[in-house]
Amino acid sequence: MKRRAVLSLVLAAVASACSKFQSYRGPEVTRIHVLKGQRQMYLMHHDQVLKAYGIGLGFAPVGHKQFRGDGKTPEGAYLIDRRNPNSEFHLSIGISYPNAEDRAFAASQGKSAGGDIFIHGKPRKYRNAPQDWTAGCIAVSDEEVEEIYAMVRNGTPIYIHP
Repeated sequence: MKRRAVLSLVLAAVASACSKFQSYRGPEVTRIHVLKGQRQMYLMHHDQVLKAYGIGLGFAPVGHKQFRGDGKTPEGAYLIDRRNPNSEFHLSIGISYPNAEDRAFAASQGKSAGGDIFIHGKPRKYRNAPQDWTAGCIAVSDEEVEEIYAMVRNGTPIYIHP
């Protein structure tokens, strides 16, 4: 009986250590800044940089996303609005693109603005992809997205700059 209890505790500890879900007890991330041209993302606590990450972008990285399938990463002010713990891309954190202005512009051109823009990891099948490989998302390593997932809350503003 003791052996089973010890084994259960060991297995629980191993499973916990291997979990993609981390905890974070540091300063609140009050906003995120993405500098597309520099391929950098900064998690901020007011004016203090908490963490910086090198990033990958959409396969057509220059310019603001306007239409579904254009391969561009949006530019502008958005919010973190959802999270997907079962993402094909390890973990993913949703960005509120498209906003009303994005949808209106695309509609005026007779097109869809697209959607499903996330900060996400880089699964094994994309390990050899070029730096800018997504359909418009912001990509970091799986280890980095675990950290970001723990640090960033829904409702956090994200500013994506050219």
